[in-house]
Amino acid sequence: MAVLGPQQLLELVEKQGLVSNLAERELTNPEGAGFDIRIRRVMKIAGNAFLGVTERQTPTEDVLCEYKEGEKISYTISPEKFVLMDTIEEVSVPEDLTAHIFARSTLFRSGILFMATQVAPGYKGRLIFGLKNLGPVPVTIEMGARVAHIQFLEVLGGGSKYRGQWQGGRVSATEREEQV
Repeated sequence: MAVLGPQQLLELVEKQGLVSNLAERELTNPEGAGFDIRIRRVMKIAGNAFLGVTERQTPTEDVLCEYKEGEKISYTISPEKFVLMDTIEEVSVPEDLTAHIFARSTLFRSGILFMATQVAPGYKGRLIFGLKNLGPVPVTIEMGARVAHIQFLEVLGGGSKYRGQWQGGRVSATEREEQV
């Protein structure tokens, strides 16, 4: 697999809407081999979860903090606490690409474990991640901060288009449902 470089990514942003709501920094001077993506909301989870062979249910989520343009809003993750977050950016991954997401190093240098998954060909929507403070100190994150880096890779030999229920950035399945 080949990682797409910034020039090719910016062309895909302009022509195909690969990523929307990118920060000006990413549109004019992206760093590395992808885009930095920003935190939009922090959510806590509550209730029960179930993962079976054909069915699943996830806890409900409650929004604790949300990005507002021009405002400085922060959330502090206490030691041992787990939260979900979603991104300001939205992706629209074509069938010949997939994406991998990596934490920015400031997170793990501060004791935060960043949990992400691959982004399948055909997925459209915001990205959802888990954050857990494994360190001994509280960590404050400002909404709109760059927390992750997304890289896009070619899928050689054809991929299978995403058809799961998380399409569109849905955060939870609060009632038991059949998995696709």
